[in-house]
Amino acid sequence: MAFTDITHRRVAPQPAARRTFSLRTLFDVWRSRRALARLDARALDDIGLNTERAARESAKPIWDVPANWRD
Repeated sequence: MAFTDITHRRVAPQPAARRTFSLRTLFDVWRSRRALARLDARALDDIGLNTERAARESAKPIWDVPANWRD
């Protein structure tokens, strides 16, 4: 019986997880980012954001969402 050395065995990388979103999730993201873009500096200060951060967030594409929002 021969022993096989498995320490040098290459393992193929796993494919990236496919992102799937429901239409509802995409609509919610679009709506919330649109609302964020309309807030004034005082309202942004109330939620702990500055205008630069809010502009960056509202400019993101709708498929760029936090992992916990995904279905």
